[in-house]
Amino acid sequence: MRIPINDLKRHDAPLANELAAAVARVLSRGWYILGPEVEAFEAEFARYCGVRHCAGVGNGTDALELALRALGIGPGSEVATVANAGMYSTTAILRVGATPLYVDVDQCSMTMSPAAFDAALSSGPGGHPAAVIVTHLYGQMAEIEELLAIAGRKNIPVIEDCAQAQGAARAARKAGSWGAAGCFSFYPTKNLGGAGDGGAVATADADLDARVRALRQYGWTGKYRSTVAGGRNSRRDGMQAAVLRTKLPHLDAWNARRREIAGMYRRVLAGSGVILPLTGQEACPTDYVAHLFVIRSANRGRIRTKLAAAGIGTDVHYPVPDHLQESMRGVAFRQTALPVTEACAREVLTLPCFPEMTDPEVSEVAGRVRESAGG
Repeated sequence: MRIPINDLKRHDAPLANELAAAVARVLSRGWYILGPEVEAFEAEFARYCGVRHCAGVGNGTDALELALRALGIGPGSEVATVANAGMYSTTAILRVGATPLYVDVDQCSMTMSPAAFDAALSSGPGGHPAAVIVTHLYGQMAEIEELLAIAGRKNIPVIEDCAQAQGAARAARKAGSWGAAGCFSFYPTKNLGGAGDGGAVATADADLDARVRALRQYGWTGKYRSTVAGGRNSRRDGMQAAVLRTKLPHLDAWNARRREIAGMYRRVLAGSGVILPLTGQEACPTDYVAHLFVIRSANRGRIRTKLAAAGIGTDVHYPVPDHLQESMRGVAFRQTALPVTEACAREVLTLPCFPEMTDPEVSEVAGRVRESAGG
């Protein structure tokens, strides 16, 4: 039985007719960049997230960069973030000319540790960071309430990186609606993925939304009139918006199935020796949408080799923390201790988890992991 880590063909097949009709609608209208299809998706996604505004942009990294720029973050600024999320926030921070301040993560959730964030704010040589990017990783929301409270004491704006957490909610409040801005990616493998790249910035702040909209198109506030410095071309296209509009009504059901799969994994792998997501919780809560099902094991290499021999796909998200990437060697940033981040990078392993997985497939993967973990 061959089981891929993801299967977009199986995922999109049931919607083939709807997707074809959505694409045909765009083609018949002949409006391919921004325009009514993008505006409709922005309104629908803002409503879904529980915010008043949403601006579609080129991809998730652009969303982070434009949110930073819209908040006035630039050269000389320091931005707190984590180092275990694939360089996306680091890339955005560096692109605006700012410097990352890396904060260690929690052992269980692998998201930013509130205690480590608090410590980083009080241990610096000078002022506090100009902003913090809180990444909701692997589909698990970070401790956003506590992080907001810590940031609020110093009036630090919070940007949520929701690329892996579309639809996650805590206390009936969606990821992306807590901070100054919520940044999303619609890369095809995301819980809500397009047929290409895409991103969005969601916010309750009308002024911030207006700045993002200007920045995504050369700083224009009127056609061919650039009044906002730092603008670029990061416009959303109508074809991708139409695809996302078709998929959005299915997102909650897909997330529910992802949680079911995660629950099956956790039941079968309990006591196997691997570290599981949501340790200590009996059920998968709504603030977890299982974008990736990531286990931890000191025997990662052995497990991965045996799964590959059985035709089961795996991946490592992410093998090298941002601060240890080769591209960071010439970058000056405040050095902080990141023991949990570095330990996770040595141990994390991603198992297949997508809504179309069958129960027998989940059982097969879990059984093989249990056998491999034992030696």
